[in-house]
Amino acid sequence: MVRRGEVWLADLDPTIGAEIQKTRPCVLISPPEMHDHLRTVLIAPMTTGNRGAPFRVPASHAGKNGRILLDQIRAIDKSRLIKRLGVLTPDTMAATLDALRAIFQD
Repeated sequence: MVRRGEVWLADLDPTIGAEIQKTRPCVLISPPEMHDHLRTVLIAPMTTGNRGAPFRVPASHAGKNGRILLDQIRAIDKSRLIKRLGVLTPDTMAATLDALRAIFQD
């Protein structure tokens, strides 16, 4: 079972063009109403790169600082989830959800 706010190692390959690639930590952002009933989850990849951009939320995980790439959200099959790595802090998850609301509001 997966939960919103968890960090999972996910296999994002194959990719095309500017899509973020390789196996990397990703934040599960889909609500339970979606991922509890479907074979897919919505994820946002994480990077240790420090290149700031709109809608890239600063985050710390496993002793590393980086960003959650909300400009790279995607749906993946749960079979791409390799290993649960942990969970975001409540403050980081709140900032992530606030940024997602800003992205999708009119």
